[in-house]
Amino acid sequence: MNQFLIVLLLLSLFSCTAEKGPTKPNVVIIFTDDQGYEDLGCFGSPDIRTPHIDAMAARGLKLTQFYVAQPVCSASRAALLTGCYPNRLSISGAYGPFAKKGLHPNEQTIAELLKPLGYATACFGKWHLGSEREFLPTSQGFDEYFGLAYSNDMWPYHPWQGTIFDFPDLFLFEDAEIIDTLHEQSQITTWYTEKAVDFIERKADEPFFLYVPHSMPHVPLFVSDKFQGKSSRGLYGDVIEEIDWSTGQILDALERKGLSENTLVIFTSDNGPWLSYGGRSGEAHPLREGKGTAWEGGVRVPCVMQWPSVLPRGVEIDRPAMTIDLLPTIAEITGAELPAQKIDGKSCWPLLMDPTASPHHDFYHFYYKQNELHATLSGDGAWKLYYPHRYRSLNGRTGTNDGLPIDYEQNDVETLELYNLVDDVMETNNVIGDHPSRVQEMQQAGDAIRSELGDQLTKTKGNSVRPLGTLD
Repeated sequence: MNQFLIVLLLLSLFSCTAEKGPTKPNVVIIFTDDQGYEDLGCFGSPDIRTPHIDAMAARGLKLTQFYVAQPVCSASRAALLTGCYPNRLSISGAYGPFAKKGLHPNEQTIAELLKPLGYATACFGKWHLGSEREFLPTSQGFDEYFGLAYSNDMWPYHPWQGTIFDFPDLFLFEDAEIIDTLHEQSQITTWYTEKAVDFIERKADEPFFLYVPHSMPHVPLFVSDKFQGKSSRGLYGDVIEEIDWSTGQILDALERKGLSENTLVIFTSDNGPWLSYGGRSGEAHPLREGKGTAWEGGVRVPCVMQWPSVLPRGVEIDRPAMTIDLLPTIAEITGAELPAQKIDGKSCWPLLMDPTASPHHDFYHFYYKQNELHATLSGDGAWKLYYPHRYRSLNGRTGTNDGLPIDYEQNDVETLELYNLVDDVMETNNVIGDHPSRVQEMQQAGDAIRSELGDQLTKTKGNSVRPLGTLD
């Protein structure tokens, strides 16, 4: 479809009607926690049933090379909501419950981008961008919030409580107030779902942005009675199948209110699986490694999108896109103004409409830990260059099934490594010596982003890295 027809189609969707006035598309983002690349039926899972998400893929798009900016909770969420590499925001890692820091209020989230256009906004789920009032969703553009302010394992029942950790109670928030203390979490997915469905029903007559960042399948795993023991994949499979049910409930609510045709729905995950938990974790097959690494299993995640009246149906896209691209894409389809401050994402709308479109980035970059550049990906997704760094691995061992992780071992990338992801998605064959000009080009791109955002080996230049929100 050419650009002229795309513009005409969007104009027709946003045109005025005699009774309702301008129509803008609704946006729903469903964001799971630590879900593996293979953990959906439409991505090849042999033992987890996900009929609702699979139906989304059949009605819309399956993106097979979709990435997060960092393979860990807080940093990944910051990138999704702001369109920035997390280190541009001075965010890394995963905040603990005692952290007096969070996403800086001066940053613009997707919610804040859409508010001037009259959008109702809500977040129901795990926030993890600051648990103090100044950093909660209701201070970051969301009208409503219900959920956990940080990861669900940061509570007094952690197996290592008192030896490594000293976590406080796990609090459930509504807007900016604590309404309950959780002693178990079997209803958490159901509660998020009920809140999301209620929001859709209440806001059906106005444009809305709904963000549902599930706490699951992050350990400890919990599932309601209606899905307990239902999956052949054990408790982990039960949890994913309940998330699929939740997605179905949201899609059904959109359909009941006549909103499906005018709603972009995106389903994806915050990073790859936490492999040290064995049977309690997801599966990244056929990718290498998992959460906490820049290898494909840590940063490539399943992604499904639908917008029945606009997006192509049943299409598989094997070109790269990243969570940083969602904010500018949503800005393009809604007519919202981009943030005044620099962002790193670019609209991937042309790619969604035409899988053969030219790459919208020259390169993507993967930082991890404290401002450490680990890898660069070519914009066409074919090549990935790794820089010397240390990463964690099970080195072929299998995690336990008793809810306790096994210890990672530390491995080193000692020299530059280059992989052709088209021929070698498992990243087993380092071809660094075969493509010197490509390596040079990618190194130059890495040096450029280091010059702008810094890394452990260089000092950040100028004011490229923006301040983190902190409390005195």
